Amino acid sequence: MSVARLLIVGSLEGELGAAARVAIARGAKLAHAEGAAAGLARLRLDGADLALVDLRHDVAWLVGALAAERIACPIVACGRAEDADAAVRAIEAGARDFLPLPPDADLIVAMLEAAGAEPAAEGPVARDPAMAMLLARASQLARAEASLLITGESGTGKEVLARHIHAKSRRARGPFVALNCAALPESLLESELFGHEKGAFSGAIAARKGKFEQADGGTLLLDEIGEMDPRLQAKLLRVIQEREVDRLGGGAPVKVDVRLLAATHRDMAADVAKGRFREDLFFRLNVLALHIPPLRARPADILPLAEHFAERYAKANGVPQRRLSPQARAALLAHPWPGNVRELENCLHRAVLLAEGHEIGIAAIELTPPRAPEAGAAAPASTPQATPPGRVAALVGRRVEEVEQELILETLSHCLGNRTRAAEILGISIRTLRNKLQEYRAAGIAVPPAPGQAPIPLPAL
Repeated sequence: MSVARLLIVGSLEGELGAAARVAIARGAKLAHAEGAAAGLARLRLDGADLALVDLRHDVAWLVGALAAERIACPIVACGRAEDADAAVRAIEAGARDFLPLPPDADLIVAMLEAAGAEPAAEGPVARDPAMAMLLARASQLARAEASLLITGESGTGKEVLARHIHAKSRRARGPFVALNCAALPESLLESELFGHEKGAFSGAIAARKGKFEQADGGTLLLDEIGEMDPRLQAKLLRVIQEREVDRLGGGAPVKVDVRLLAATHRDMAADVAKGRFREDLFFRLNVLALHIPPLRARPADILPLAEHFAERYAKANGVPQRRLSPQARAALLAHPWPGNVRELENCLHRAVLLAEGHEIGIAAIELTPPRAPEAGAAAPASTPQATPPGRVAALVGRRVEEVEQELILETLSHCLGNRTRAAEILGISIRTLRNKLQEYRAAGIAVPPAPGQAPIPLPAL
């Protein structure tokens, strides 16, 4: 990994140290704290994309302290199999996941990717002339210091392009910090952006840096900028104009040196016209602009991206690398990809886990059914059949709960019992998955054990 900022809370001399070495080997930037209080202090100062916390420390206290101080950082509790009860308490308190020790390298990689990190030495995969021209333009604009607005449909790779621009810029040695403006409520987003002083609000027992200060000397990406509340838009405009931030509860501004990138899938000009977005801020952000075309408009990228993802997820899941069959390649090329590169990535992740034999065949390629045209809309000239009719017919007459159960258990089996990977593929939280599995066990249904865990005996009937 090249951009993950990882905080380890606990001793680095034992198995947690092995987890740290795995992350560093994949390019993660490591910070360390001996205990929960020191970890909180480190997060106030520098933030992190992910924190691995030894269960011998008070994980629940740290999760609660982060919530009270409006600090957004996913927490993963770490411990041995015999620490299962403590792990359950940590998850119930709000920890995102549990990492069994000794650590599994692939599981750490998956957790870092889920936290938003990109694999090391990976830039945009581009073979289509339209993308080649875009990347050449991006490299040219990377040398500038002006704000830059990246637009494109959801899933086109706006954050990947932003990281590419940072890597090509004069700020490449500085930090790259990304924040999704749509993922946080207004109060938490304000604190994440600008930081706060001690006593700024109930629970603010110490000062902490916001994303602008964390990105000082580097690049800050504000993803989904179009979702930002108008009040925060005004504060953001002042930061851009004055190059200084006012922490919540602060008495004096703090100077920052940040190259600002913004990204959105919305039509910003239309939002300005409708009064949903400040015109003056739009002009400040739109000094330079890049638009990423949808995947359907750059067909020469589909197969190179598919092969790239097939190789990545074969390595991540420890399964043989397989080539795409001619039938699979044809199906990928015929699909309209409404979810763009993100949809293609998820499709290939599933295919790698479902494939059997020496290649990835058409049976492993599960594509999103085409959307029904809106009333009055013209039907498309030709839409590929994404889901075989027989597969749909086989579901008719079955209860939704039954189909859901089969999908969850089959996915878990293909992930060799790995709960984190299964939840990621299914698009649900790890907590939701665990609750479902607990329901199945209580009903006497066999559930694949987690890696390294003996099968849990079913309750006596």
